[in-house]
Amino acid sequence: MRRVLGVLIALLCTGGAAVLTWPQLFKLERTFPIAQIVSFRGPLAAAFAALAILALIFALARPIRALALTLAAVSLVAAGANAGILVSRGIGTDTLPDKTDTSLRVMTWNTAGSATAPETIAQIAVAMNADIITLPETTIDTGEKVAVDMGDLGRPMWAHHAEYGEYGIDGWDATSTTVLISPELGDYSVIESSQDGSSNTSTVPSAVAMPTSGDGPIVVAAHAVAPRQSYMQQWRDDLQWLADQCAADNVILAGDFNATLDHMAGLGVDGGALGRCHDAAADTGNGGVGTWTTEFPALFGAPIDHVLVSPKWRVTGSAVLKSLDSSGSDHRPLVVQLEPAEG
Repeated sequence: MRRVLGVLIALLCTGGAAVLTWPQLFKLERTFPIAQIVSFRGPLAAAFAALAILALIFALARPIRALALTLAAVSLVAAGANAGILVSRGIGTDTLPDKTDTSLRVMTWNTAGSATAPETIAQIAVAMNADIITLPETTIDTGEKVAVDMGDLGRPMWAHHAEYGEYGIDGWDATSTTVLISPELGDYSVIESSQDGSSNTSTVPSAVAMPTSGDGPIVVAAHAVAPRQSYMQQWRDDLQWLADQCAADNVILAGDFNATLDHMAGLGVDGGALGRCHDAAADTGNGGVGTWTTEFPALFGAPIDHVLVSPKWRVTGSAVLKSLDSSGSDHRPLVVQLEPAEG
């Protein structure tokens, strides 16, 4: 009986480790609470390593030695697999290549509303020489202040936004998403369905800015609802809606997705991570670096802020700005550099 119980425990633990390490295999990557746990690959790898050590200690007791050694092996494999996934996606590069005449720089930063001062956003955006800045949880009043400050610093911007007012929740900065676009890219306008919510993310808004002159990209400033237990279906719907925005040839989708690459499994087409878009940070060695929360070291955080681009664009560099952890927001800014793809 003891042996049978030991085999059952070993099988259950092996199955649990497999689900937490590669939930896509079981179609559980967007299921509560698996989705929440797998967001944090760094802590998950550390937890499995700790369990392996604990199991080895228990192996000193002869009656449970075989079971303990089995669990130690399972935990060690799971720790290595999670660490390997983290490393394969990229654990950090801090430099961007020199900007060329054809380069485009995109910055996204969930500012946590009034927690981040407009002048701070402007100074960082100018220092990064950004052409497009997406700012979830940022009102248009703040966005216009940022644009004015950037103009004073020699980097003029047009400010656009979408907000949920009449059909959303008033008085909360998360119900507004702002996007700043350089006039060098031409004139832009946020489409009506973003403004009235008829086609948008479910609970907090995204802004789809279309060029009205010039040949600039469609810019989607994204904000998906957080996957709290009571919002799981809305979150899944938001990710599908965002994937649908990546159907055109010339799209830049940037913002707070409240999702890692694991959660996007199955939502990509033609080799994309989400729709036809590929993830800029993962392409350039930063896909495993946590952008939330700033309370954790970057490799122990969740990489939920993304810049995704359609095949028209080639990613040449990215940087997660860890030096701003004390700026007020609980998110880290992500900056990427793009070049037009050849052909």
